[in-house]
Amino acid sequence: MAKKNINQNEDISFENQTIVDVDMGDRFKTAFMEYSMSVLVDRALPDVRDGMKPGQRRIMYAMYEDGLVHSNPFRKSATTVGNVLGRYHPHGDAAVYGTMVRLAQDFSLRYPLIEGHGNFGSIDGDGAAAYRYTEARMSRIADELMRDLDKDVVDFMPNFDNSRKEPTVLPSRFPNLLVNGTIGIAVGMASNIPPHNLTEVIDGTLYYMDNPDATLPELMKFIKGPDFPTSAMIYGTAGIYEAYATGRGRVTMRSRAEVDEEHHRIIVSEIPYQVNKSTMIEAMADKVKSKVIEGITDIRDESDMKKGIRIVIEYRRDANGHVILNQLYKYTQLQDTCAMNMVALVKGEPKQIGLKEILRNYIEFQEEVIVRRTRFELDKAEKEAHIFEGYKIAIDNIDEVIKLIRASADIPSAKAALMERFGLSDAQAQAIVSMPLGRLSGMEREKIEARLRELYAKIEELKGILADENKVKAIIRDEMTRIRDKFGDERKTEIVEAQDEIMLEDLIEKHTCVLTMTDAGYIKRQHASDYTAQRRGGKGIIGMGTKEEDYITRVVVANSHEHLMFFTNLGRVYCKKAYQIPESSRTAKGTNIVNILELMEGEKISAIVPVPSLTFDGHIVMVTRCGVIKKTAMTEFEYQRRGGKIAITLDEGDELMFCDLAKIGDDIIIATKDGVAARFDLSKVSSTGRTSRGVRGIRLKGDNAVCGAAIIRSDEEWQKTHRIVTITTRGFGKRMDIDLFDAKGRGIQGVICHKLSDKTGELCGMDMVAEDDDLMLMTDEGIIIRTPAAGIPEYGRGASGVIVMRIAEGASLVNFAISPAGEDVPENESAESETVENAADTEEDSNE
Repeated sequence: MAKKNINQNEDISFENQTIVDVDMGDRFKTAFMEYSMSVLVDRALPDVRDGMKPGQRRIMYAMYEDGLVHSNPFRKSATTVGNVLGRYHPHGDAAVYGTMVRLAQDFSLRYPLIEGHGNFGSIDGDGAAAYRYTEARMSRIADELMRDLDKDVVDFMPNFDNSRKEPTVLPSRFPNLLVNGTIGIAVGMASNIPPHNLTEVIDGTLYYMDNPDATLPELMKFIKGPDFPTSAMIYGTAGIYEAYATGRGRVTMRSRAEVDEEHHRIIVSEIPYQVNKSTMIEAMADKVKSKVIEGITDIRDESDMKKGIRIVIEYRRDANGHVILNQLYKYTQLQDTCAMNMVALVKGEPKQIGLKEILRNYIEFQEEVIVRRTRFELDKAEKEAHIFEGYKIAIDNIDEVIKLIRASADIPSAKAALMERFGLSDAQAQAIVSMPLGRLSGMEREKIEARLRELYAKIEELKGILADENKVKAIIRDEMTRIRDKFGDERKTEIVEAQDEIMLEDLIEKHTCVLTMTDAGYIKRQHASDYTAQRRGGKGIIGMGTKEEDYITRVVVANSHEHLMFFTNLGRVYCKKAYQIPESSRTAKGTNIVNILELMEGEKISAIVPVPSLTFDGHIVMVTRCGVIKKTAMTEFEYQRRGGKIAITLDEGDELMFCDLAKIGDDIIIATKDGVAARFDLSKVSSTGRTSRGVRGIRLKGDNAVCGAAIIRSDEEWQKTHRIVTITTRGFGKRMDIDLFDAKGRGIQGVICHKLSDKTGELCGMDMVAEDDDLMLMTDEGIIIRTPAAGIPEYGRGASGVIVMRIAEGASLVNFAISPAGEDVPENESAESETVENAADTEEDSNE
């Protein structure tokens, strides 16, 4: 048979065909939009009402249908996967099982909805066993997700092949969207809602239901923030507030880690949510190998089922564990972020929503659930009452009813006879004829009447609920309270204040505070009122708990809202508000400064300068240990970087000792540890940029070094009320008139300011005090005394002073600070006054 010759260029045509010209660009656009909406609505995004994505909802409903509740035995996961695929979700089995596994993981969901039996994966990223091996059933709390589903509380829709019905939403008697959160990636849109604490969410929901005008800060008193199943810490609340307000925000999560200084190791016991532990440890090792992080000698994963997570990081003896921990936070997932993107389906449409809108939609949904359940129960009660009313008629006429039924040829004729004779409805007649005659004749009138009374009361109650919105809310409150009491638990994730977080200053009390810092770098903030003033010679109180080898090096008194400029020995400067320094008790050690400032290796704080504003019209004056002075405009420090800025360029072997604010016309006086001082006008020091070196301020001999300095204000009234105070390392001190020191040239050797001896020790420091000021003095043993400046006598330059603070044998006074006047000075019988060699007020100067 000859083959038909087909022209390759000829179009294939069909009978009755219709060809329509379309623009391919428009067709692709339309098709992709349809696909996108299908993914958004049917696959990737949760419903705001029950917090479930369609795949999750179908798994839970299939298990509910099969009776896989927590009180029944486990069943193979393969059975559930097959039922979900065959009944409701015609997609891949891997996707269904993967969703099922996540619903069972206690490190993925705060309150797992499925109870798994077998290997359901691990926090190390290990996959679950195949579904032919594992078994599953619904968890106890999942009952509350499905409760009343059989009472027409939600709508049902046909499944994919019209063979079954499936719920469009689950009743969800607790706010599952917030409680367990969700992660979903759609087309051009994604959702990431972290889990929360059930107790907090229910408390917040009930408060919002009673107070619909509640503000977000009020709600956040109840719902404080995400509560992750892996615990850890949330660092700061600004991102939480932003997410709750706008639906989008970034939350910083930190592992819980403890620095064990005694054994030179860091122990990590909790890690951020959704972080793979094994991958994180590998990343740590890579950073150590590439020398991004130095000082670590070993990393071990000692986690097990009994102890939970335990990662041990050992470091060298000469390394700073706090610095290493901060580096781990910076370079590894030991600190991670959770990008909250609160997107859910609201009335079938994807929408970015905040906390208040989530709660409002959930409350409205629960009101609808209660109303529909009440209507269902009312309809059921009315139907039952109607039947029992028929029974009552039948009992009242039992002989005639039995006679009619026996005389009828069949059931339909019996029904018709009953309906005609007694005025019964079809339902009543059907109920009577369906009952065996023996049972009908044995029915008791009292039981029927009692049941009718119960039904009438129930009908009245149900109608009352439908007529009163407050009763509906009361039912919601009672049922959610029951769930909270049954399943609620303590928060796992601690929310800590971020040191660099912008805070609402008007919510923070303004007060005078004392900041103390140790040689090892521990700093803390306390109310100045914690230190009661004592008379001169008092022994002081413990101002800080220190380790045996640690001691306090400085005290700063500032207003809680002032900026603190931290100048370091390496000539750098950092800035924080005073209230950003963690507050601690009087005997607590405090927080290591490396947890507050990003200090460089070997960097220590040498001066803390409180300033009311970074736009202060004046200069920062800096003095180094080797006598170099520098003056830089305050505006140079206005814009602070988190990693600090260069404040002065130092010579090799030199370090920054003193910093303070100064204005035009002010003088400076610089003192050295051998008891000499030089005063000169600051106009003799030119203002230079941050990175400059500075010029000579005082000439030093031998191993002499600067121990202190003070700014002398140009205001004459200020000078009348202030005196120069000097304190030695053995607690001797005195006040002096400012006029005892003439302003001379910069770079001189200076004149005697304090006569020293073995008994007085070296000069510890110098400062300016007013008559009503107090002095805060501290020793290297952590002892602090607050004493009135007025109690320290005035002497000449060549005097040795009196005992201001009695120093224990072997201890030394290491620093002092000026504090505004405190409480009234109490009587202190143990305080003594001792004057040493003050008779001769010498006036001899050192060589200039």
